[in-house]
Amino acid sequence: MDVPFVDLKRQYAPLLPEIKGTMDSIIERCAFINGPEVREFEQKMAKWLGVPWVCGVSNGTHALYLTLKALGIGKGDEVITVANTAFPTSEAINSSGADVVFVDISQDYFSIDPEAVRSAVTARTRAVIPVHLYGIPAEMEAITEIAEKHDLLIVEDVAQAMGARYKGKKVGTIGVAGCFSFFPSKNLGAFGDGGAVASADKELARRVRMLSNHGREEKYTHLLLGTNSRLDTLKAGQLSICLDHLDEWNQERRQAAALYEELLGPFEEIRTPAVPEGCEAVWHLYVIRYEKRDDLAAFLRQKGIRTGLHYPLPLHKQPAYADLGLKEGSLPRAEKACREVLSLPMFPKITPAEIETVAKGIGEFLSHQGKA
Repeated sequence: MDVPFVDLKRQYAPLLPEIKGTMDSIIERCAFINGPEVREFEQKMAKWLGVPWVCGVSNGTHALYLTLKALGIGKGDEVITVANTAFPTSEAINSSGADVVFVDISQDYFSIDPEAVRSAVTARTRAVIPVHLYGIPAEMEAITEIAEKHDLLIVEDVAQAMGARYKGKKVGTIGVAGCFSFFPSKNLGAFGDGGAVASADKELARRVRMLSNHGREEKYTHLLLGTNSRLDTLKAGQLSICLDHLDEWNQERRQAAALYEELLGPFEEIRTPAVPEGCEAVWHLYVIRYEKRDDLAAFLRQKGIRTGLHYPLPLHKQPAYADLGLKEGSLPRAEKACREVLSLPMFPKITPAEIETVAKGIGEFLSHQGKA
């Protein structure tokens, strides 16, 4: 049995008639920019999250960038984040004019190490961006304690974790702002790029909205130097329909993760992902760790099982950050994780038979290694 890494067609097939109907209506009205569906989606998402304000933007990278700009973070400031995340997290920091400070991940999880954050704080530190990587909440209680002690702003990167909960609170509602991505493969994905910023701070939301629309509230009066980063009406209409199904899709991901955990548990060589106590993950990705992950991935590929790498090269070792001078071994836990991570097939509607096929393939590989 071939197993795809992700199957969006399978996920969206039941919704296409309704989505096409909404898009036909928008096309008929030519309401492509700032149509009523945009505000409707923002209000719907705000209610779903339990926050008063959501501003749709063009992508998740700009959600982070515009939030930092709206907070007044820029040249001379430092923002702390992890090195094992996607490049846009740090790219947004640098685009704001601030300097990125990379720290290591925790011993037990893929997320930022609170003690590493504590050690990295300087007089120039303005904010910390915890990344809820793979749909698993970061250790927000400890991060919040550090932020309060040092008067830091917490901007949550929720690109992979829409719907995850940290001790009863949805991630993205704990810091001053939550930044979301609607890249097609995300838990809530758009038919193209999209993103949003959620906040309980009315003025922050207002500034993000202005910055995303050329710095204006009225058509020809520009109060700020902004950019063009609006959420398209067609995507907002589609996202609004899909949001009604997100809880169901996330539950299907949790069921898939539970089956993976059950089937892979007996393999001592495989390290399955852990979730902090009191948290609920939404499993954007199901990422295992194994020392010979490239060999394992090649073996599974030969059997028709597709896997992914998120992420094989830590950010501090990217050529773009060579000037930081962070050598091999600077962030040992993040570096080791990046050498070992392997993303297994995970998407709503994945079947138990497909997951069993993946687990069987891993078992066969390990038996060939003489370790199973």
